[in-house]
Amino acid sequence: MASLFKYFFAFLFSFLTTIAVHAQGIRYSLGIPYLSLGAYSTKQTDPFAFTNNQAALAQVKGGSVGAFGERRFMLAENSVYGLAAAIPSSLGNFGVQVAYGGFRNFNENKAGLAYAKSLGKAVDIGVQFNYYGYRIPQYGNASTVNFEVGAIMHFSEKFNGGIHAYNPVGGTLDKANKEKLASAYKLGLGYDASDHFSVSAELVKEEDRQLNVVAGVQYQFMQQFFARAGFLSETGTGFAGVGLGWNHLRLDVSASYHPQLGFSPGLLFVYHLKEKGQ
Repeated sequence: MASLFKYFFAFLFSFLTTIAVHAQGIRYSLGIPYLSLGAYSTKQTDPFAFTNNQAALAQVKGGSVGAFGERRFMLAENSVYGLAAAIPSSLGNFGVQVAYGGFRNFNENKAGLAYAKSLGKAVDIGVQFNYYGYRIPQYGNASTVNFEVGAIMHFSEKFNGGIHAYNPVGGTLDKANKEKLASAYKLGLGYDASDHFSVSAELVKEEDRQLNVVAGVQYQFMQQFFARAGFLSETGTGFAGVGLGWNHLRLDVSASYHPQLGFSPGLLFVYHLKEKGQ
């Protein structure tokens, strides 16, 4: 156990002290913080957890699919949509992610294929290969292929920690204009206080941006009801949501609030397939 802590914090130090600084960066993800809280919990997982750290996919016991939509700042042009599916197998678990944001005059999209596997009881690892691109009719299109990797350590039955790197080797979207796709690094911790309550936090460092803290809690009560809440330190944004589950379905209504730009309502739908033996 002591050696796990040693390697974990060694990775953290390495990630946060070797990030290169560049003149321009494209935001690394279409991810939405409301969807990321399950990555460092083994009790409250959903098909979107691996989109924050691919190693979380290794803990999926049954197939599931989820869809999410958010109207950022109440503007249709800022809408973001996501689809994720988790597929367990005897060879390891697979995941599919599709995301889209924007409108006719500017939009960005991401499609990814992920794989994760447990290396014993203490460590899970995962990797995802992505196609990312954006489109501006008056300017043109740009796209690239990249990857992201993650690892999650299970320090105990309740306490988990992970590291994640997005686009660690860099690269450009447009060879002619040298438009860069940013790299980003994360350190996350999660604690399952019980089967129904968990808390998690992340440090996120993206190129050319300040260090960001994302933290939140998840609570399931009365078997059918769910609640999530959290915040982002970079923008002072808070987010929360409530969900209702029945049989293998779950529906969440969420909202976030930016101090200057206002509210962003969202809707999450999750369907869990039956696990073997159920």
